[in-house]
Amino acid sequence: MTAILDRAAFIRSHTRLMAVPHAPEIVLHLADEATALWQKTEDELGEIGLPPPFWAFAWAGGQALARYVLDHPETVAGRRVLDVATGSGLVAIAAAKSGAAAVTAIDIDAFCEAAVRLNAEANGVVITAETGDAIGRDAGFDVILAGDVCYERSMTETMMAWLQPLAKAGRTVLIGDPGRTYLPRQHLDKRAEYMVPVTRELEDLEIKKTAVWALAGA
Repeated sequence: MTAILDRAAFIRSHTRLMAVPHAPEIVLHLADEATALWQKTEDELGEIGLPPPFWAFAWAGGQALARYVLDHPETVAGRRVLDVATGSGLVAIAAAKSGAAAVTAIDIDAFCEAAVRLNAEANGVVITAETGDAIGRDAGFDVILAGDVCYERSMTETMMAWLQPLAKAGRTVLIGDPGRTYLPRQHLDKRAEYMVPVTRELEDLEIKKTAVWALAGA
């Protein structure tokens, strides 16, 4: 518990509550600079080799997926939702705001658990935040939401090997992605497309064309 409280204090100290550009109904604790924050994380917490602070930014895929869920609440309303590789909890918050019966947000980075709790509180919603790896498990969720999970080949292949059987079993699986190299389009059905403002430090453009995809069988 102490570690989570320390991370929460760090997040409060080094971020600002800001409206999400493409989903301004939601506010998040966001950072201005990725590299500076990453260095502060290691310096102040005394841990070397920490993962990049993905939790401190509103990534394109997550913004698109959050926008889609907010605009199509019937996708999650009354259903049990899992936001995998949650980062800031943006997509989970959108699901909670859209009437999901229960929302769980999970990420392998323990910082994300602290960030999700803070961001959920800031938006007045209830989310179960967990640190761990959801891949390979089936906890009976009705809807699985995954933003920005296709930026590495190995991660994409592992994620799809887990998600495809869930989609074929009748679960709704939605992916938000700005057209990254490893996105397996042959298995996806495009549901929506947006022009999403992003942080130039993290992306090659200030506006990214970003789509929401349903995995085959969903």
